[in-house]
Amino acid sequence: MAVERDARIDAITEHAPGVRSLVLRLPPGRGLQFRPGQFLSCLLPVGSPVGSERLIRPYSIASDPEHGEALELLFNRVPDGPGTTYLFDLRPGDVLRFTGPWGTFCLDRAPDAETVFIAEQTAIAPIRPMIRRAARTAGHPLHLLYGTTLPLWRDELAALPGVEAMTVAPDALEATVQRRWIDADAVRSRHFFICGIGGLVTRLRDRLRAAGYERRAVQYERW
Repeated sequence: MAVERDARIDAITEHAPGVRSLVLRLPPGRGLQFRPGQFLSCLLPVGSPVGSERLIRPYSIASDPEHGEALELLFNRVPDGPGTTYLFDLRPGDVLRFTGPWGTFCLDRAPDAETVFIAEQTAIAPIRPMIRRAARTAGHPLHLLYGTTLPLWRDELAALPGVEAMTVAPDALEATVQRRWIDADAVRSRHFFICGIGGLVTRLRDRLRAAGYERRAVQYERW
């Protein structure tokens, strides 16, 4: 059975209407050990007046493992979604229960190759700690391709050493990948980490693998 833990809401950042971060504070000395890219399963008391029924909703950790006592979660409001409605009603000091960390879409150190991180909209959340970790250990170029209308943490990530960051419209992601890393040269040694929403992720995965990149070199998570 998964171990349940409690954290208090320490801070709330409103990035834009309907997009916010929660910073969860764990007790001193009881920080969470996790890998960049992993997520929490939040246990939300929605559906019962006494909270006996709970929704389980996964949210990627957008902060670094080195600061495991303060966990940042990024999410957007889903119209009529009971989970995000509950989260948007939370205030500093409230308690959020969760299990985790979970997930295998992770990066512990930079691959020994040129690496491309691709994120769509709020799917930048797991990419942020991954690319921050990679920047500390990389011996090859790092690229961030960020398809978004709200460039969260763009300047922060672009300032990392060895990182080339590019922001495009979400609907330009596929064409940009085709032009930059398929048509431009015959190099097929790059590694890719892709996180996005729906069918875009599998289309990018299939396009890169069909172009000759190794299957294990194209890692992805689809929301």
